[in-house]
Formats: sequence, structure tokens, C-alpha cells
Amino acid sequence: MESTTGKVWLVGAGPGDPELLTLKAVRAIAGADVLLVDDLVNPAILDHARAAARVVHVGKRGGCKSTPQEFIERLMVAEANAGKHVVRLKGGDPFVFGRGGEERATLVAAGVQVEVVNGISSGLAAPSAIGVPLTHRDWSSGAIFVTGHERQDEAGAARTPDWALLAQTGLTLVIYMGVARCRQIQAALLAGGKAASTPVAVIQSATGDGQAHLLTTLGELAADLALSGLGSPSIIVVGDVVRCADVQSQYGLQPSLERRSSGCRSSEGWSLC
Repeated sequence: MESTTGKVWLVGAGPGDPELLTLKAVRAIAGADVLLVDDLVNPAILDHARAAARVVHVGKRGGCKSTPQEFIERLMVAEANAGKHVVRLKGGDPFVFGRGGEERATLVAAGVQVEVVNGISSGLAAPSAIGVPLTHRDWSSGAIFVTGHERQDEAGAARTPDWALLAQTGLTLVIYMGVARCRQIQAALLAGGKAASTPVAVIQSATGDGQAHLLTTLGELAADLALSGLGSPSIIVVGDVVRCADVQSQYGLQPSLERRSSGCRSSEGWSLC
């Protein structure tokens, strides 16, 4: 049955700071009858919702128990067909590693009106929060967003990015969900020819409470990350643009973690932008 009055908005909640929410996202949240909320969404963002709105927390944090994706999609279709305004609220941007494409396809196939409201992805916000540009006239003409997560295809074979190819691009690598497989990613990039001296930043909980970051090099990444205590959610940035990083971020919530070995900034001769 095709909905005539209900609608679903796939809304990006941004990286953490509620003030980075777009005006269009605020309007969508304020008008929602039902909100399906991912775990990484800052709870303060729900202050924009009406008191009468139904809020359903669906999890969706890597490595943790979450509501099955199929159930989320069925619920969106059912609520929209009941005439409800539904907001599917996701951390970052719904179309950047947010399964927004899958959800939109399901809604369209069911005849449900759907609109995408973009948010600021953590792959953009995290580097910016510590002063790192993704492109730089001297160091990088582009950036590649890539998942560090490994999944199996229908035949049971592992599907991972071609790290050897990525190592040769000379572009900034922005790695989502890469902490758990950091050691394997490091080894693959080094094996692909990426220099061990390549600067790397790991930014945890970008723009939110508990933001912290580590500055290191590719050769020391796994060891330094293990010592740092940083975990998920984090973005890993690999490339010379990391030379621009501030020792302390603009948010000032927590100082940068120095390398536990020789102090990466001085020993590698890094220069500020």
C-alpha cells in the first residue's frame, strides 16, 4: 500500500557537536512523529523533538548489539504507511557509511516518500577539529573515504579495501571504523609501499565530549594506538596533511596524546601549515 501522507526523512545528525546540525535537520526533527535514533547521535539533538514524539533507539554502534536492519526498515515503512512523519536519525551523514542507500531503496520500493537530509560526516569533521585539512596544495590533491571494516560476501569470502592500491595514490586516506583492524591496515599499507614515516592522526569522538587525538606515523600506528587508550568511534587520517595538526584541538576538551616513543612531531621534522 502506497503512503499518501506519511514520509520518511533520512537525517544526518553530524559528528557530535549539536551546533553542527543543519537547519533542515532541525526542522525535520521538530516535525517528526517518530524518530529512529542511532547510538552515536548526541542526545542533546533530541531536544529539538516534540514532547509527544515517539523515540526508538536502535543502536547501530560497531561491534555492539543493535536492532536488526530489516526490522528498522519494516518499522519505517509501517509508520509512514500509517501517515506518520518518520525521522531516521543517523550519526554523521546517512549516505556515508550509514546504510542510507539501502534504506532509501527499501522505502522507494515500498512506495514511501523519502527525503535525505545530509549531515556533516565525521570524516570531514574529525580532521578539521584538530586543524587537519583533507586537501593541501603542497601535500594532497584529494582524499579517499574508506571503511576499515571487513565483511564477508555471500560466498563467505572476506571483502576489504585494496590497501595496496590505496597506498600508491598519494591522496589523503580517511578511514572509518578502522580501530579494531588497525594493525592489519597498517601492515597492508606498508606492504603496499606507503612510507613508514607517513604522518597519521587518530581522532576519537570528534567535536563531542571526550574528544581526543593521537599524532603518530604509519610505522608506529598500531603500537601507539594501543598505548593511547583511544578506541571507537574514531577516524584515522593517513597522509602528509596531518603535518598541519594542532597539538590541542579547537574544542579544547582534551589535549593531544603525544607519541609514547620519540615524540612524533619533533623527531619526524613536521612543520605546521
